[in-house]
Amino acid sequence: MAGVQDHFSAISTLSTQAGDLQYFGLEALESAGVGTVSELPYVIKVLLEAALRRCDGETITPEHVVSLADWKTEDQGELEVPFSPSRVILQDFTGVPSVVDLAALRSAMARMGGDPKRINPQVPVDLVIDHSVQVDHFGSSEALSLNTTREFERNLERYEFLRWGQLALEDFQVVPPSSGIVHQVNLEFLANVVQERNGFLFPDSLVGTDSHTTMINGLGVLGWGVGGIEAEAALLGQPIFMLMPKVVGVKLTGELAPGVTATDLVLTVVEVLRNHGVVGKLVEFHGPGLDRLTLADRATLANMAPEYGATTGFFPVDDETLVYLASTGRSPQVVDRVERYSKAQGLYRTPDSPTPRYSENVHLDLSDVEPCISGPKRPQDRIGLSQARQTFQRDLQSVFGVDPTKDASQSIDVGGVEGDVTHGSIGIAAITSCTNTSNPSVLVAAGLVAQKAVARGLSVEPWVKTSLAPGSRAVTRYLEKADLITPLQALGFHVVGYGCTTCIGNSGPIVPQLEKAVGDGDLVLTSVLSGNRNFEGRISPHVKANYLASPPLVVAYALAGTVDKDLTTEPLGEGTDGPVYLSEIWPSNEEVGEAVSACLDASLFTEEYGKVFDSNAAWNAIESSGGELFEWKEDSTYVREPSFFVGLGPEPDPVESISGARVLALLGDSVTTDHISPAGAIPADSPAADYLRSHGIEARDFNSFGSRRGNHEVMMRGTFGNIRLRNQLAPGTEGGWTRDLNTDEVVSIYEGAMRYADRGTPLVVLTGVDYGMGSSRDWAAKGTFLLGVKAVIAASYERIHRSNLLMMGVLPLQFTAGNTWQSLGLTGEESFDIPLTESIQAGQSLEVTATSQDGSVKTFEVEVRLDTPVEVRYWKNGGILHTVLRDLARV
Repeated sequence: MAGVQDHFSAISTLSTQAGDLQYFGLEALESAGVGTVSELPYVIKVLLEAALRRCDGETITPEHVVSLADWKTEDQGELEVPFSPSRVILQDFTGVPSVVDLAALRSAMARMGGDPKRINPQVPVDLVIDHSVQVDHFGSSEALSLNTTREFERNLERYEFLRWGQLALEDFQVVPPSSGIVHQVNLEFLANVVQERNGFLFPDSLVGTDSHTTMINGLGVLGWGVGGIEAEAALLGQPIFMLMPKVVGVKLTGELAPGVTATDLVLTVVEVLRNHGVVGKLVEFHGPGLDRLTLADRATLANMAPEYGATTGFFPVDDETLVYLASTGRSPQVVDRVERYSKAQGLYRTPDSPTPRYSENVHLDLSDVEPCISGPKRPQDRIGLSQARQTFQRDLQSVFGVDPTKDASQSIDVGGVEGDVTHGSIGIAAITSCTNTSNPSVLVAAGLVAQKAVARGLSVEPWVKTSLAPGSRAVTRYLEKADLITPLQALGFHVVGYGCTTCIGNSGPIVPQLEKAVGDGDLVLTSVLSGNRNFEGRISPHVKANYLASPPLVVAYALAGTVDKDLTTEPLGEGTDGPVYLSEIWPSNEEVGEAVSACLDASLFTEEYGKVFDSNAAWNAIESSGGELFEWKEDSTYVREPSFFVGLGPEPDPVESISGARVLALLGDSVTTDHISPAGAIPADSPAADYLRSHGIEARDFNSFGSRRGNHEVMMRGTFGNIRLRNQLAPGTEGGWTRDLNTDEVVSIYEGAMRYADRGTPLVVLTGVDYGMGSSRDWAAKGTFLLGVKAVIAASYERIHRSNLLMMGVLPLQFTAGNTWQSLGLTGEESFDIPLTESIQAGQSLEVTATSQDGSVKTFEVEVRLDTPVEVRYWKNGGILHTVLRDLARV
């Protein structure tokens, strides 16, 4: 490798099937007395190897290497350490704005007199287009082709832009639409566990612009989700700095009981680890229970690390890893180098491996896991299947304010089929999301449930929007081979697309007759999906209660037609020979295992991924110039040059105090990035819709917020625009509303922000615990910045959003322990003064002054949540990309 520096004499040689290759051996550090490396958690070893290999004495120093090698409890949360991922992965919702920023950086570099080609990926980048397809059509064999055609109609301008990026940028590869879901494609195809570059071997590692990047941890590849802003810096060669992480060891023992799925297990783990508290920590699984989990099961557990709040959910390389690599078509040479290298580096786990030392320990007996679902608003709200009905009835009143004893049923007729719908009726039943569609056992189980249900004469009501969105085309192949596609289709679960669909909020419209019934009866309609997120307002604007469940339970609930039924004791429906109970059509573990063994074959993966870059004719037909500078179009409503870098000077502006700031939003706990920056459909009565109409765009072509992330004008109008947001400054409202504190008018948040901007008034947001939980959505920070918000004061932050805020120049502040805006008696009507100077330091305390309208004054302390000196530098520059651009322009 060019410019290699071996500060610790650690370079060794390893013989492989591909010949002798070099690597930086961790054992050299222990031999030199630097640290007891053999006792470290596997995740720390991976971080250590990257620091050792990339140690240049300047950005990454020998001290960083020593700190990681000597990882100990007293340093955790104190010392700053780097992570240099070997690659970056993007999906198109967050990938488009990332490429927009790269194009904008090139334009800015040209304006500053530099070479635009210096703005180029420094590590390999893969972008998988998977977030754009919507479920407009369902329940027919034509659904896939119709949805795919509509996808291209809606997104052609975005796809033309990505084709430009593919041609103009080096080391930038695009996996075309209708190929699969980013994390599943990564798991089955892109990841190779151990990379070889310029004669050196090293662990595959990555960051991605999607919080569920953690899924790859199941394969023994270290990676996690970051905001698009941070990912852009990583692909431009910047290490990611963080405080020395704590590692929580989760010991798994026992084995899952018959009938319990990997989905049940992960929903249980989410509940357990949320209760334990793992936000900002690395989770690593160990114990004898690992040997009873398939790699697909591990990937399911790793995928939902954001739901239990952890940075990672890591599984080390072991025999199961090698089996999976071979079964998904990786070459013998790849499998060989993974085995040899991992064993040489102490990264290979066996049943006899000693337990690493961890910061904290959690134990879970797999035999304690029971069938379950989670909802109605958060993944961590697990409900045992036998308790689902009574929990829903309780939530009707406590969560949704509905009297469960009052009849609210509405008659409905769809295609000549008549029936009644009421609270709890299911409007959407979706087998969706890589969390579960990457796992053959639960998909085959869903197919077997469908097969048995069809044989007993059961059917799904036509107003239930059913869909099957596999995470890769290999899934369809093995379901076809198992003869399970046909029974799924008989119940309406036709393939609707190869993408995230319902899980990301691209569920499309519900049946019109059902939408009318919901409105007429003010019904609490429900959805059941095999996804990872069920935050309010995410799945559909007409569905208030959303439940996560395994694919076979999605099929079962679709048959039942309601969540207001106990599936453990009541029949799903009336079959040709009488009532049919779930227990009668639920497949045994042996049935599932035999079917999986019979239908899975490595050739399915090699054949499908062998043609992945060539088989999409529509994608390959898109023309693009590929010039070094993108030609921005002033009339574009999808891709516009953002204002972030326009007029940027060579040096940052001096730090100034925030004076006379007013509150734009006064928010409670668990405000998600979906609340801050919705990804779903653009409401017809929103500021974003007004903007689109002013540009001649009709409502049918509004598309989603996620698809328009390349246009800052749309996105800033959508910020804080979730239909379920509750801004306490505008009590009695729901959605993107605020109160102009100068006139006392209730206006849209966008209009309010623009009014304050016209007056030159800075803005702040006051909020509660877990602010920014959810997706790694860069626009939740970008939109906040563009609205004029200078600081956010929260009781606590979710990791990624805090990072995104500071990387856009928004100052994250945190109430001191135990304090909230409520406990301090703040109303949000005050004006705020926040003293800031050039000497601001990571983690320091500040005294904020809040002045009420009657002149009374309150002061309170906050912590500056710039956690490292590097983060302070980014914030002072106005953001991380501003920092990188200025650094490159100086060279």
